[in-house]
Amino acid sequence: MKTTFRIYLSLLSALFFVGCSSSNKTMKKIPEAEVRMSNPETISAPEELSLVAIQSKYLIKDTTQSRVFLYVDALKGKNSISAADFVRLYNLNYVIYSDYGTRERLGYGNVKLDSSNVSKLGDKIVIAFDIKSPNKETGVLLSEISQTGTLKKVLNDLTIRFKRQSASEIYAIYTDASAEPLQRHYISADTPFTVKRLTQEPGTLHVFYYGHSFEPAGSPMNTAPKTGISKSLTIDSTFTINTNEKIRFTKEGLYNIFADTTQSEGLGLLVVNERFPKLTKPELLLEPLVYMSTNTEINEIKKTEEFKKSLDKYWLTLMNGNAPLAQQSIRSFYNRVEEANQLFTSYKEGWKTDKGMIFIVLGPPDKVQRSKDREVWTYDQRANAQNVNFTFNRRTNQFVDDHYELVRYAEYQPIWYPIVEAWRNGTIR
Repeated sequence: MKTTFRIYLSLLSALFFVGCSSSNKTMKKIPEAEVRMSNPETISAPEELSLVAIQSKYLIKDTTQSRVFLYVDALKGKNSISAADFVRLYNLNYVIYSDYGTRERLGYGNVKLDSSNVSKLGDKIVIAFDIKSPNKETGVLLSEISQTGTLKKVLNDLTIRFKRQSASEIYAIYTDASAEPLQRHYISADTPFTVKRLTQEPGTLHVFYYGHSFEPAGSPMNTAPKTGISKSLTIDSTFTINTNEKIRFTKEGLYNIFADTTQSEGLGLLVVNERFPKLTKPELLLEPLVYMSTNTEINEIKKTEEFKKSLDKYWLTLMNGNAPLAQQSIRSFYNRVEEANQLFTSYKEGWKTDKGMIFIVLGPPDKVQRSKDREVWTYDQRANAQNVNFTFNRRTNQFVDDHYELVRYAEYQPIWYPIVEAWRNGTIR
């Protein structure tokens, strides 16, 4: 009994004390181009400068201007650099194209970086700059950040809907941590925040709350149409808030914010527990195991009253009693879950999304090819297959504007199952 208890403490401590090791290196964005992903072992050389990734968003300022925000992972060795160092070391240029794969330019420019438009938010550098809105419905902004005196650069593509006026393109979430808007779709419960537009114009916003718990992504081989699933969600409550006033959402769940209730697309915000994107509660740790477990195994764990001991037994059984191997497998698996939550959380937790599922099981793709409404992830070598592609199509969603769904094929089976088995026998570490 004591031995089992000690093993249990050892295994779970490997999870609870794992630090936030996530990076956005997998989401380097280059339109209509194959991008080979960075190897994390090669980007952390002592004192070496590197731009691991850029994420972006925009807000419509008025009919003539839009403001763009770039959230950059800029490192020196393994450490993030200061805003002052970033200004000194990097340059920013941009071009606005009419669409992906075209050469028609709608605008271009160089952004002079200084303390007025470069700041620090956590470990990220945030760049804010205005662009002139062309007389077009949409455009693709291609931003290039280059290191002074070298050929090193990173590109980011951002589709901008210049003529749309949905809540997510006018309003943004601001916390006390930064003067710049929150880039992600989630916030911890009880965190004070403000909803406002760039013009600071006062107004009343309508909020719909959903306590619904969304299902995790289905198997990539399941091509059967979904049946018996309602396309509408029950609204649990509604209320109003004022712009420019500090508020808190105390209840976990999904909130959708509208300036006009006749609009179909709102500003979605997922309110999560304070440990997210990390999972620590035993009942939450169980859920992602659906991607590597049988229904029988999941149900057996659910039946028990002591989730922690059952999870410990689950991992030890898979690893044939090898506690160190089980510990490493736990760390590897839940690191992937945490990264998926950081990268892909939308109206539901990132690990539940189609992208999150593929990322957790197969890891970061070796290449990403992106167009206006599609992403293709390529894995050079997985199981016995080479150049395995997963296609994600962008779908209209009432909560977020970056919702993607996987194109499923039965032919993934000989690739998928060997990788799942590798997780189950501890080969993936």
